[in-house]
Amino acid sequence: MPYNANDNEKKVLEFWKKDNTFQKSVEERDEKKPYVFYDGPPFATGLPHYGHIVASTMKDVVPRFWTMNGYRVERKWGWDCHGLPIENIIEKDLNLATKKDIEEYGIAKFNEACRSTVLQYAEDWKKVIERMGRWVDMENDYKTMDITFMESVWWVFKQLWDKGLVYEGKKAMHICPRCVTPLSNFEVTQGYKDIKDISATAKFKVEEKIKEKLGVREDVYILAWTTTPWTLPGNVLLAVGENIEYVCVKQEGNIYIIAKERVSSVMEGLDYEVVQEIQGKDLVGYRYEPLFPYFADTENAFRIVAGDFVTTEDGTGVVHIAPAFGEDDYAVGKKENVGFVQHVSMDGKFIDAVLDFAGMEVKPKDDHMSTDVEIIKWLAHNGKLFSKAKYEHSYPHCWRCDTPLLNYATSSWFIDVPKIREQLLKNNEKINWVPDHIKDGRFGKWLEGAREWAVSRTRYWGATLPIWKNEDGETLCIGSVEELEQLSGQKITDLHKHIVDEITFEKDGKKYTRVPEVFDCWFESGSMPYGQMHYPFENKEKFEAGFPAEFIAEGQDQTRGWFYTLHVLATALTLGDDPVIPKKESIGAFKNVIVNGMVLAEDGKKMSKRLKNYPDPNEIFEKYGADAMRFYLTSSPVMHAEALNFSEAGVREIYNKLINTLSNVLAFYEMFAGENTQKGELEIPQTKNILDQWILSLLQVMVRDVTLAMKEYKLAEATRPILDFVTELSQWYVRRSRDRFKGESTEDGKQALETLGYTLQTLAKVIAPVTPFIAESVYQSVVFGKNSGASVHLQMWPEVQENLLHEEVLVQMQNARNIVELGLSGRSEAKIRVRQPLQYVLYTGANLGKDLELIIADELNVKEVKWQDSFEASTLLVVKEEKNIRVGISLEITEELQKEGLFRELVRGINQMRKNANLTIEDTVQVEFETDDQMIKDVIYKYMIELKKSVLASEIQEGKGSEEVKIGEQSVFLTVTKQ
Repeated sequence: MPYNANDNEKKVLEFWKKDNTFQKSVEERDEKKPYVFYDGPPFATGLPHYGHIVASTMKDVVPRFWTMNGYRVERKWGWDCHGLPIENIIEKDLNLATKKDIEEYGIAKFNEACRSTVLQYAEDWKKVIERMGRWVDMENDYKTMDITFMESVWWVFKQLWDKGLVYEGKKAMHICPRCVTPLSNFEVTQGYKDIKDISATAKFKVEEKIKEKLGVREDVYILAWTTTPWTLPGNVLLAVGENIEYVCVKQEGNIYIIAKERVSSVMEGLDYEVVQEIQGKDLVGYRYEPLFPYFADTENAFRIVAGDFVTTEDGTGVVHIAPAFGEDDYAVGKKENVGFVQHVSMDGKFIDAVLDFAGMEVKPKDDHMSTDVEIIKWLAHNGKLFSKAKYEHSYPHCWRCDTPLLNYATSSWFIDVPKIREQLLKNNEKINWVPDHIKDGRFGKWLEGAREWAVSRTRYWGATLPIWKNEDGETLCIGSVEELEQLSGQKITDLHKHIVDEITFEKDGKKYTRVPEVFDCWFESGSMPYGQMHYPFENKEKFEAGFPAEFIAEGQDQTRGWFYTLHVLATALTLGDDPVIPKKESIGAFKNVIVNGMVLAEDGKKMSKRLKNYPDPNEIFEKYGADAMRFYLTSSPVMHAEALNFSEAGVREIYNKLINTLSNVLAFYEMFAGENTQKGELEIPQTKNILDQWILSLLQVMVRDVTLAMKEYKLAEATRPILDFVTELSQWYVRRSRDRFKGESTEDGKQALETLGYTLQTLAKVIAPVTPFIAESVYQSVVFGKNSGASVHLQMWPEVQENLLHEEVLVQMQNARNIVELGLSGRSEAKIRVRQPLQYVLYTGANLGKDLELIIADELNVKEVKWQDSFEASTLLVVKEEKNIRVGISLEITEELQKEGLFRELVRGINQMRKNANLTIEDTVQVEFETDDQMIKDVIYKYMIELKKSVLASEIQEGKGSEEVKIGEQSVFLTVTKQ
């Protein structure tokens, strides 16, 4: 019967629960031998999906392996609780469209709503995590909203503050107008989308005195191109390249200034005349009329200036400058001492001063081009539009709410990451990345360009910035609850915004009030090693003994998220001669990391609940079990940061080839082991049989290869040898040894049983990390029989038994199998079925012993296997050759050989009828046959004794047959009756 994975795995779950196996696996290992693993916490605001299952599988496989290697691997679950994901949910539930709505509703009520909702799917998560066989402590979990966690976040920030790595500043950053908060640069990279947009080339009229310089009478305009027309009302400068050549183009009575290299593109389809050339440096200093009238009085504005960032790759070679929107713009505006114009508010709407467009969203989520279209219409109506064009480009969106972002100059609190960039790169070199190209590629390149990290958010539900400021602008950073209690004289039980914003204190006669921002939730994520253990307020020695972590794992997107923030904070905390975390040198937060790729639908598209383009994980568990799912994922390219198009057929294939096959091998073993199974582990068998020696040698190779790959954190490479081994065990060893098992009372039969038992015992340990359920079933059956005993997951990882590894046996067995393969190919070419015995096979190119020649003879169904130096093909000898091995198989079939072939056909036919009737080896049958073919009758009577034995029949006699069976070219009618 097929292996019922769902039922069997649930039984194993019950065994683990009653036995407290997970707790034992931790507690039975020495505390002085810790293996520290960090688990990146998920949000419980949604249900787990295949991406989480991939991550959870990796996070279970590796700790199980190191536990079996004698390490104490504590696994603590955590929950991400803060940030925009939960805020967005509550805003929707309470119909709060803006920040103003939230503040009118009440920040305290809003935050408490977040607190009460953030773990709404926690129980669903627990069910999935348990069902997939992952061991992790979800009862003693940590939550980022716990005061202990938040206090450690404060402590981390205070250390960075004391090191001079924190500053408040104003710079151009991407903001989400819906969430009304800035995003860090690595958050921005997570939300780029290809969208269709509209660009505009605007006409800026240059002051009259330029006519004299150019020697023209016509009005002179300088053309500037922008992909964000909504920024044009905030224009205060135009930038040109000092060394770029510009031209004056006459077109329809006006003179237009454009970069020489851009003329053909800008003037495409128009009649124009180039009247003269001019260097960019000669344009610098000229003034122009404001494009819009709203900010005409701005100080030092509406001038042409030089910019080293100006290029001729696109546009007109002239850049319009709105200092409130864009990094280069902000820098130029500051350098030129231009009055600061910010014509758009943080919520993404034009301010009242922009009279024609006041209150309009500049980049509406539901129609991102609509406002740009209105700006372009205004320009056209007022004679200031030269051209417009639609185009497609990659544009950043909020990774949480999907709103188009704005590049916006605003104030924030920053971590000065560039100050420690070199150390970040050095520490990265100490990390083992899987796949290794991530180290110097995606992660390394990101570190090379690391910029200031904006860590403050103008939001509500998050860990609060521990900065208090007085009326003179002087600041204090607080690093603990105790410190705040001493300063304020109040008992502190919560560190959320609606609580600590009410806490003020006086120092040196000045009143201090907390700044309003909360932390970017990525700062909390990077602080999780310290927060989960409430370091340094508790567990100080334990934490320091196990820091940095031996292992972490997450998706490729985390190279710019969790991996990055962990690395930055750990590097900063271990810097200097007297680091706050006492280490000999600065280090990152982890030693080994596996980066997985994305799991996509089978057609390569993103998995979508709406499209229903992927199977429910629970249904997959029910059909094929968690073991098959785990092995499918672990052996796939997703373990090497590559995308995986999830296929149910792929899981089914693993179930068939690995799980069900192994179950069948176990059932075969149990059938012959009976009640004689040991009550403890089997000893290494002593055997001289070549098949036993071969499978034990192959077992050692498998142990060696899996161990090496696991220690290198290459999970796909660790799983593939397992599937190969199980295939060989079933299709070669067990199949070739069937007759040996039937004679279990003989010494050879006993050795076969001992060898298979020992092999399954060892195999159970090797597969335990990846397929923990069937590993448990196999181990319990082989080692304890009908009883149950200590879990396989509490055992030590098997070591390679060098005395069992016979390389020569492996080579010779492979040669024998090559000969068999060539012989079968020869038989197929001659159209002679394998059940028809032949006289002999010749071979050369290998030197095999008699035991292997007997295997070859049986596989090829020949009477003799003979080594011969040379032989040639003939009408009675088919010759095949490959890999220096040459095989010749005799085609001559005597009458005696023909009768043997018919006998084998009879055995096959009767046994197939037994199988169809669901009979077992315990069942004896009576057989009646009916045939007109005399040769078939002769065969039955000649081989009567052997035939009865082969089909477990007490009697075979002529009579009435009920079912037709083809024997060669003839028919025989058979009736098989159970006694």
